[in-house]
Amino acid sequence: MVRRSPYPQWFYLPAGVVYGVLFVVPTFASFYFSLTRWTIFESHFIGLDNFVAFFREPALVRGFTNTLIYGVVTSGAKVVLGLALAVLLTSRIVARGWLRSVVFFPVLVSTIGVGLTFTVLLNPERGLVNQVLGAAGVDGPGWLTNPSYALLSVAMVDVWKGVGLATLIYIAGIVSIPQEYLEAARVDGASAWSVFRSVILPLARPATVTVIILSLIGGLRSFDLIWAMTRGGPGFTSDVVASVIYKQYQAGFAGLSTAGNVVLFAVVTAIVLPLSRFLNRKEVEL
Repeated sequence: MVRRSPYPQWFYLPAGVVYGVLFVVPTFASFYFSLTRWTIFESHFIGLDNFVAFFREPALVRGFTNTLIYGVVTSGAKVVLGLALAVLLTSRIVARGWLRSVVFFPVLVSTIGVGLTFTVLLNPERGLVNQVLGAAGVDGPGWLTNPSYALLSVAMVDVWKGVGLATLIYIAGIVSIPQEYLEAARVDGASAWSVFRSVILPLARPATVTVIILSLIGGLRSFDLIWAMTRGGPGFTSDVVASVIYKQYQAGFAGLSTAGNVVLFAVVTAIVLPLSRFLNRKEVEL
């Protein structure tokens, strides 16, 4: 039996209008303009030429590779650190509420501000990070100037900024676990590790799925932090798909950059939707 909503259908109209204006219309407009050569004042239909030119972009393969690395590293780190911090911050520790605020605070800070701040901190010559390492007798690398470290350095800053949200989601998931399960496990003599592995981890699975999906989407679409810290450099070593698209727009190829955005949208959708179905199906089977 299908339950009918107690609210009239027109109650959904305001939300539908906002969703249509802010999402549906711009999405279909992007699909159209990706098939044109356009400026603010005019557009000319050119078919799939923009997509052909986009896939011939020399930096595209490197951009896709870096995007996947960045998305996997940041989402994986947020899952692990977010869960660890959530377990700590739901235990009986001193100043628990204050520590929760401290962990969540970076989420509220401007991404560009975080990027500029860490660019100064990670400066190879005058940065505080290398000065501290130097005082300990360690020769710090060029975090943002060495091609081997640039992308992962930005990824770690992304984790620092975003782990607070993952922690908050995990805290909500852990707090929602019935206390009877935890008490029964302790009465049976289960160790802290056994309680975590057999009770908290399985029952916090919905939170894990949420963190994975949200952080992976954010990682695959990431642009602002990378652009603020490295602008895709040194060279093209930290370029991601979004920065490749932005460079095309800077060069005046508006239609080409629009086609790139459509491709990025399709790639993110093709990765996230099957993953979301797989994770949610496993959750139901449990």
